[in-house]
Amino acid sequence: MDAFEQIVAMLLERDGYWVHTSYKVRLTKEEKVRIGIPSCPRWEIDIVAYRPKDNVVLAVECKSFLNSPGVDYKSFSGQTVRGLRRYKLFTNGTLRKTVFSRLEKQLRQDGRLRPSARVKLCLAAGHIRKGSEADIQEHCRKNGWLLFGQAWFREQFGKLADADYENDIAIVAAKLAKAAAE
Repeated sequence: MDAFEQIVAMLLERDGYWVHTSYKVRLTKEEKVRIGIPSCPRWEIDIVAYRPKDNVVLAVECKSFLNSPGVDYKSFSGQTVRGLRRYKLFTNGTLRKTVFSRLEKQLRQDGRLRPSARVKLCLAAGHIRKGSEADIQEHCRKNGWLLFGQAWFREQFGKLADADYENDIAIVAAKLAKAAAE
């Protein structure tokens, strides 16, 4: 797991979710054939988060892109070949439906999910290309997905900066950034 995923996981935990990083979804042979990848190993979701009071499972795909131009709307929405490969769960409905169906079954079998829970796809983007965030946000809204973009991170780190002190790297960094800005 990378540092960006650790931070997203910690922020979700602080918001009342139980979190599992690098979650492996065990697809059946038939499901692998259905998605067109018969030799696919277990499908991995960066973060699976569940908050019982909402009965919603978040399947979070993390893209930090911190030293790049950022997540681009055209790629994210599947308008480029590279985007189709990079954002598979967002651009391939058959894959998404198959993986999420198996994810729900697997979580229920493991006793981690209440009945009638639903899975919601999320993108956690550390950096979004200038001019793309509103389009990505709208695309997510239309599809019933969530975007944890730059505004979400600002809000979350603002909360961390104002939280009681804990010996946690993200909290200390947020407090240092706030102190430096004052």
